Amino acid sequence: MLPNSYEPYDLITMGRIGVDLYPLEAGVPLARVETFGRFLGGSAANVTVAAARLGRRTAIVTRTGNDPFGAYLREELRRFGVDDRWVTGVAGLPTPVTFCEIFPPDDFPLYFYRQPKAPDLELSAPELDLDAIRSARIFWMTGTGLCEEPSRAATLAALEARGARDAGVGGDAGGAPLATVFDLDWRPMFWKKTEARPYYAEALRHATVAVGNLDECEVATGEREPYTAARALLAAGVELAVVKQGPKGVLAVRRDGATAEVPPVAVDVLNGLGAGDAFGGALCHGLLSGWDLERVMRYANAAGAIVASRIACSSAMPRPAEVEHVLAGGRVPAQEPTS
Repeated sequence: MLPNSYEPYDLITMGRIGVDLYPLEAGVPLARVETFGRFLGGSAANVTVAAARLGRRTAIVTRTGNDPFGAYLREELRRFGVDDRWVTGVAGLPTPVTFCEIFPPDDFPLYFYRQPKAPDLELSAPELDLDAIRSARIFWMTGTGLCEEPSRAATLAALEARGARDAGVGGDAGGAPLATVFDLDWRPMFWKKTEARPYYAEALRHATVAVGNLDECEVATGEREPYTAARALLAAGVELAVVKQGPKGVLAVRRDGATAEVPPVAVDVLNGLGAGDAFGGALCHGLLSGWDLERVMRYANAAGAIVASRIACSSAMPRPAEVEHVLAGGRVPAQEPTS
């Protein structure tokens, strides 16, 4: 039971966290890279940071190893203004590390080190603060959280706790729960498409918003054509389907018929890996602000473009003034925020 004075979070995410070790130079194969930058990473963590940068009260539910990298991730979350009270350690499992290679504009291989098992997949339903999850204005979960037990059962328990509390999407809910977002987030190195689809279908029945690229939409629905995929996501249960089309922009279709298809923001891509997470945090910010669908998509596109022009993910997440500058026709700022 929450205390009477409890203030619900704008956003609670649940899922993947880890340490990103990214080359500080582009165009060099990983075997020849000599210097790396260390950053907070993981899709759920990055989305939470992105929303916090935009002024939202955020928290994450996840797990790390009981090791120095785990301590580093908690310190970084706090530095970015993300509440880490539901970040717990797992004895005997190392904090995951992810390397990437940077070959702009569109080749960014990822190498996940999550053996023998990632701690964020050790989330269990009995340990969840379901009252906090139920009261959050937006709850964000990911497909990766469904790939193994006990994380799968915990993720579905959180979705069930949200139940019918969501007010819907597309307008300000006056502090009430607003949306439950399913980030389709399918990674082929974690599980096969055929294994994922039944659990994606179950999660979609509880979510009100689905967000994914064309590959992820195909995993969830069997469809790749953007409008067909969006309609299939709506048929599966959500109120808003957001289909990311890479260089063709983004398509958003709402159950009430509202549609927005907006082109990408022109940018010199340096590292495209964090752009989707920046998009996600900005999407949450726009929904929380009660903006119309096209404005939300344009804002999220601009946030993603800014991060795509930078090496890092979490520390590259833009502040509101940067996004507004790009939306007003200004050049994408090259510098990365320091905190």
